[in-house]
Parts: sequence; structure tokens; C-alpha cells
Amino acid sequence: MSSSEAETPLSNSDHILFDMPVSNNGARVRAILYYKELSQQQVEIISPMKLGGLKSEEFLALSPQGLMPALTIQKEHASGMKHLSESDTIARYLLAEYAGTGPSFQPDNPRSNQICRWHDVYLTTIQGCLYKPASRFPIGDYADRKSAISAFQKQLKTIEGFMSDDGMYLCGDDVSLADAALFPTCIFANYMLPKFDDSQPPLPPKLNTWFDNLRTNDSVFSKIYKEIMDTLVTSWEEKNHRWDSIWLAGQRDDAPGTIFDKIVAKEIPATIVKEDEHILAFKDISPQAPAHVLVIPKDRNGLTNLRKASAEHTDILGRLLVAGAEIANDAELGFGDGARFVINDGDDGGQEVYHV
Repeated sequence: MSSSEAETPLSNSDHILFDMPVSNNGARVRAILYYKELSQQQVEIISPMKLGGLKSEEFLALSPQGLMPALTIQKEHASGMKHLSESDTIARYLLAEYAGTGPSFQPDNPRSNQICRWHDVYLTTIQGCLYKPASRFPIGDYADRKSAISAFQKQLKTIEGFMSDDGMYLCGDDVSLADAALFPTCIFANYMLPKFDDSQPPLPPKLNTWFDNLRTNDSVFSKIYKEIMDTLVTSWEEKNHRWDSIWLAGQRDDAPGTIFDKIVAKEIPATIVKEDEHILAFKDISPQAPAHVLVIPKDRNGLTNLRKASAEHTDILGRLLVAGAEIANDAELGFGDGARFVINDGDDGGQEVYHV
């Protein structure tokens, strides 16, 4: 951004919402703007690209994490605040600022706050597992995509349990902040989860009924759906082929199973020396030394050989080494003062079983 552009106000509106159509978190705020029919003078939506992008100094001054949305308060406000970040904070500010216009979004029902909180703590923190490359892992508390997706699906089912049994919206007959928060994220889930597993519906049944009802019969949420989907399909999918290189979507483990898979499944006997939910260690049936133990991941997860490793395998590779260290300290297995750790990789590396 040039100095002349920096000196020229982007807008003379009371507020500027820095956001883009694909942002599911920003869509929570946009739903409020659309429902309350706020004018451009009241809140104007401008792309963060006008400030130089999400990582520009100008945008980071508004949103230190470099995340959408961000809001500038251009009129005098009693709080003295000039800008806000995080969608829930912005949404609640606007609901208070324009409380006399349109729906309140805050029914006298604790379900709304419960769903919003659960969504923000347990869903949005790991939603990147649906679209971020391996280099961005770990995601939240999850070291690999498979476990993160499983957790994401589990949290959707938990939220389903918070829903009201009556009415069109999550809390009954009135639209709430919970609808504004969860609906855009369900657009992501509904579109992206089948790329990883199309054998089951992406949304739990009750949540799916709510989602279909809103995108079909509520004009504001239909608009939100179109805004997000247009970018997902035309830009992320068709133009940038985002999922072609993402593990478990465009890239999968299509290699045949091995004898190690049968040992893990207990279909073939083995002398097991260590086992947990992640790794299995057993004695080699053709030992090359007095103490010879193989340590493998229970879930191969694409690791046919070490050269297939990515950032998504950091956790399991670390677990294998730690397990190896613990085993090498076990004198009862025949180990003494030290051990030799070997990873054979590929035909030239002497690999016989294609399962690290």
C-alpha cells in the first residue's frame, strides 16, 4: 500500500468490517449485518487485501493473529476502542450497538451461548484439518489429519446434542448467535468432509436437517451459503486445486497391506514387547543380533517408507523413537550398553516390508 493510499480513508462509514466472503468466522458477523439490514454507512465490508493482506502491518495492527474478521470503529465510542478482532467479540459489539434494529440474536436461552462457546473452542480451532496443507500441522491438539478430522466430527455430534427439539433454529423459533456462528462452519464441513470420507453423511442427522432448512428457507443464510460456496468451488477447488495434494483427500495410502498389518490385527502371532494405541514393538523372527526388535506404527497412514513422511507424521515418528529408546534400555530383552537404531528405506535401503 502506497503512502498516498495510507493517507486516504478507506471509508467514511461508522465501522469497517475487514472480511472476505469465504471466511466462515466473518460470516457470523455478516449474518448479523444482513439480518439487521445495516447500511453501508453503518458498517462497510472491505477486503483485508486493501490493507495489504492478512499479514500486513496494517491488518496485524487490527487483528494481531492475522485472522479475519477485524472491525474498525471510526466514530466516537464511549469505550474509547478503535478496533476489535475475533468474530464473537465483533458480533456481540454490533448486537449491542444496534440492539434496537432487527432480531436480538440473543434469546433468553442458554443454548445459544453454550453452542457458540463449544463451536469457538472445539471446532474453529481445528477446522484447518479440512483444508490446510501438511506443513501447517499440528492443528490444535492434534498431530495428524486423521485424528483431527475424527475430533471435528465428534464435536459436531456434541453440538447436535445441545440443539432444541423444536423450531427452525438451534434454540427454537428465533434466530440466535448460535445459528450465525455454526451455520458457516457447517458449510465447510458439508463440503469438505466428503473429500476425506464419502461413506457417511458429513453432518449428524439432526444438525443436517437444521442446516438444509436454513440454507433453503432462510434468505440470509442462503446468501451466506452462496458467498462461501462460490469461493470454495471457483477459487479453492477449480482454480487452485487445494485438495489435490492434501493427505486423505487428493492423496491416499493405496499401497497393498503387509505382514505388519496382519501382526497389528493379531492375525499372525508375534512376540510383542511393547504396545500402546499408537505403536507396536515385537521381536524379529529372523534376528540379526542377540536383541532385535521391530517398532512400527499401528496405523501406517501413508508411511510405506520414510521418504513418504510429512509434518503430519512428526508425532508418530517421535513416538517410534521414544519407544525404541525405552526398549533399548530393557536389559531383560538382551540390550546392554547401547543399541543400533536402523530405518531401512526403499529397495536400495534394504527395505523388505513397506510399512515403516
